[in-house]
Amino acid sequence: MYVGGRVPLHLQEDFCGTALLSTEWIRTDARRTAIGLDLDLESLEWCLEHNLSKIGVDGYSRMLLFHGNVLQPKDARLVKQKFSDLVHGLNVNSDNGSGSNSCEQTDLADSKCLANSTMSEATFPGRDIICAFNYSCCCLHSRKDLVLYFRHVCSALSKRGGIFVMDVYGGTSSERKLRLQRKFPSFTYFWEQDEFDIISRQTRISLHFQAGKKQMLKHAFTYHWRLWSIPEIKDCLEEAGFKSVHIWIREMPNTQSSGNTKEYNANRDVKYEESQRFNQGDAWNAYIVGVANI
Repeated sequence: MYVGGRVPLHLQEDFCGTALLSTEWIRTDARRTAIGLDLDLESLEWCLEHNLSKIGVDGYSRMLLFHGNVLQPKDARLVKQKFSDLVHGLNVNSDNGSGSNSCEQTDLADSKCLANSTMSEATFPGRDIICAFNYSCCCLHSRKDLVLYFRHVCSALSKRGGIFVMDVYGGTSSERKLRLQRKFPSFTYFWEQDEFDIISRQTRISLHFQAGKKQMLKHAFTYHWRLWSIPEIKDCLEEAGFKSVHIWIREMPNTQSSGNTKEYNANRDVKYEESQRFNQGDAWNAYIVGVANI
């Protein structure tokens, strides 16, 4: 059962990019709402045109995208639709402990969120779930910023209980130069990891793509990351006000095994398990869940 003994309906996807997760979230249940927050305006606009548009008009009434920094979420501005200066907004009853969790679709004329308004000016309920995937918290390089971000998350979660979910990777292979590739039907994906600074725990990750026999698209994405350890993340979550922290982890295929430098495939049969102890290995991946307001 979800925390608070209720069905989670309200999602916020931080570092959302093209907000595909948020789009799928509202697609599967007409009661659900989603908020996406990202620094890349081009990705957000791409979502509106290519992802959210596939759901139809109802989707625009249940999902809002904001352009801004996760460290200053209240200043983030609503991304408007190209066809209008107004977008469908979330006209929802605040859940300040009242138990209300309803959402109402509004017409453009009655929309609560004007185009270019900030997140602090918008009206929506406390979120049941906030997530930060694709190792995005590694973009925050200082402990001060990580705690600040977690405090923003904690304050945005529902007062009746909510969860924050993020992912992190590690293992001995995460602290050295590494190049892996993974084949898909229409393209090959390359993960290139630069040298690892053990003092700052920073590294650079570059993603390359190659479609068939075409020329490789090098450095399609490049990330400068600070690789946080699980104990560091747990301490920061607790300092930010989370009541409990849970670790779901699995071992990943050994990157030094013969053939893995040519093609790396994660074994889908290996499941994530909640753990309090986990021995170090070549590679692992984890989901960290912080529970608040219970």
